[in-house]
Amino acid sequence: MSLEVIKNGNPFGAHRVIEPRDVLPQPAQKIDNNLSRIWDNELLIDVQFLNIDSASFTQIKNDVGADDEKIKARILEIVGDRGKMHNPVTGSGGMLIGTVNTVGEKLKETCPLKEGDRIVSLVSLSLTPLAIEEILEVKKETDQVKVKAKAVLFENSLYAKLPEDMPETLALAVLDVCGAPAQTARLVKQGDTTVIIGAGGKSGILCAWEAKRRAGVTGRIIGVEYSDAGVASLKALGICDDVVKLDASDALTCYDTISALTDGKLADVIINCVNIENTELASIMMCRDKGVVYFFSMATSFTKAALGAEGIGKDVDMIIGNGYTAGHAEIALNVVRESNDIRKMYEKLYV
Repeated sequence: MSLEVIKNGNPFGAHRVIEPRDVLPQPAQKIDNNLSRIWDNELLIDVQFLNIDSASFTQIKNDVGADDEKIKARILEIVGDRGKMHNPVTGSGGMLIGTVNTVGEKLKETCPLKEGDRIVSLVSLSLTPLAIEEILEVKKETDQVKVKAKAVLFENSLYAKLPEDMPETLALAVLDVCGAPAQTARLVKQGDTTVIIGAGGKSGILCAWEAKRRAGVTGRIIGVEYSDAGVASLKALGICDDVVKLDASDALTCYDTISALTDGKLADVIINCVNIENTELASIMMCRDKGVVYFFSMATSFTKAALGAEGIGKDVDMIIGNGYTAGHAEIALNVVRESNDIRKMYEKLYV
């Protein structure tokens, strides 16, 4: 079947929005995922893997249980209803690995990709038109889903060619959270005390490594983990100066613990990487006045963070986790290139 090509697509993908009108693809309730046709400024991708956002995958598992077929059904339901993998509860998506099928005619002069190139998307599945023919496998431990599917990326969409020096599923896992270590590199300064909530998770480990590099020998990195296993694995890596077991939804205990560790000074920077709700106040309370709280977690509530800080009279700068930072892909990939211990751990988990 020949592919229909339509001219003059919007560079931000607004031509794919079905409802409501006059919004962009990410906030849209439904977008056009008819991929038997593309606009001349789109890339058509044959998709092999989806990396579902951690908050989204956790929500789905909590809702339907651990049964693979029920998870598959929920993913297909979401994509069928919305035209994209945009979890209606968490509002988040994920990213994909695929092979370039077609480069739109309008893009050929400016796009460095060619048909057959292997790429990973660096924009959310919550805005990416996606049509799934079949879900082949669900990898619950890594939030990855093997699929037979197609997707399109827009003229302004971000992507990266898959690196040749590591397995694809490892690159996908790292690039899925590449905004976090890149923002950490921007926020953490020499001598800073930095608390990383969820420091033993996929994004947390990368943040801890980058924070240690930026804070230097005069800085201090405190890793917060919820489970005994998380504490043990984080200690084994040796990238945090202190590792503490805390429930980040228990704001008072978190505050008391970090206050005691820092002689009441608290942290200069807080980085929240966990995928559960109600961790906003703990993040804010562990931070010193005029410090910085970076919410990378998609489970964060802006309302709880803003009103919570006001309620306790805390003057901190709060940053929403932007998934894009200039150079974010290379910063994240370089962590696993530079640390053999982190690479071995990630290969065990994601390859």
